[in-house]
Amino acid sequence: MQSSSPCEEFSGASQSPRIPTTTLPWNEQSACGNLPPLAWAPSSARASSPSPARSRKRTPGTGDGHVMDLFAVVLCLGVAWLLNRGIKSSARVESALVFVKIAIVLAVIVVGAFYIQPENLSPFMPYGFGGVATGAATVFFAVFGYDAMSTAAEESKDAEKNLPKAIILSLAIAMILYLLACTVLTGMQRYSELSDTAAFAFVFEAVNLPIFARIVAVGAIVGIITVLFSFSLGASRVWYAISRDGLLPRWFAHLNKHQSPSRPVWIVGIVSAGIAGFVPIGEAAELTNIGILLAVIVVSAAVIVLRYRSPDLPRTFRTPFMPVTPILGIGFSIWLVTQLQPATWVRFAVWFVIGAAVYGLYGYRHAKLGHGEVVQTDERG
Repeated sequence: MQSSSPCEEFSGASQSPRIPTTTLPWNEQSACGNLPPLAWAPSSARASSPSPARSRKRTPGTGDGHVMDLFAVVLCLGVAWLLNRGIKSSARVESALVFVKIAIVLAVIVVGAFYIQPENLSPFMPYGFGGVATGAATVFFAVFGYDAMSTAAEESKDAEKNLPKAIILSLAIAMILYLLACTVLTGMQRYSELSDTAAFAFVFEAVNLPIFARIVAVGAIVGIITVLFSFSLGASRVWYAISRDGLLPRWFAHLNKHQSPSRPVWIVGIVSAGIAGFVPIGEAAELTNIGILLAVIVVSAAVIVLRYRSPDLPRTFRTPFMPVTPILGIGFSIWLVTQLQPATWVRFAVWFVIGAAVYGLYGYRHAKLGHGEVVQTDERG
């Protein structure tokens, strides 16, 4: 199965690199409040939306009876190859794709605004606040990617000053685009009539703009690619850093001739390809969300502890409105976690036990920082 909200697709922050072609059941609302779960892959507006029962039976492929999304697998491996070419090559490609993505998003908002029918926006939250909460917990992975920029700090110029600004600015811009895109979509067509396989393409074909609908579909794919770049980069850099410290075997801290941690990059690419090609996105998304939400809780608590236990630490960026800001982060994260399915908690518990075992049996005894040693950030494996 594959699902993503229109908000999530426009930002390109979806965790999964798969091309969205199938859906979640209709009883899972989108974070936009008045939207059913939606995706943007190219499809004809004349195609009828699948029934909830049929949606539940769909596999992670590109249609009924398919068991693998081959395009997504190839895409994941291709991104891994490009990341192994070095940060400069990757950054050039990423920048070009982001420019294309944002241009298409703005075009959708401007063009779609002329076709909004106000009556389609009433009621604004047909599933109530409970639907909003459930949707937010399900598609949370659409908006947590901005902190991934911090993993490239060692390869950034004046990172201590520029990275916090970049993260906050990108989050603010994406939030505005989210709201505008969702408003345009549900204003153009009533939420109950939207396609659950290609919502934006569907509505523009419905208003006799088929060529523009194809452009929108291309924009969705471009958005997914940019996200895959960001998260693959972030995951491989974190893996490299903790291996350099000793929490994982130093074998993973090897850098190739392009100064890229090739081993973590390829492992992340291969695992991502497997998940993208075979695992239903709903299950992968919820497991991702619970891990990230608990990480936000831990980080927020650490900010409070460090501010009062080590007030003299050098800080180029200070969290405003202490301790209210991190407390709000903790509270909202706990609330969202409670909206996830029980099966997600079970899966997370299994992964947590595995991670704790790796740390207890290997990482704790080999970590350099944990034993007071200094880790040089310019080490080469």
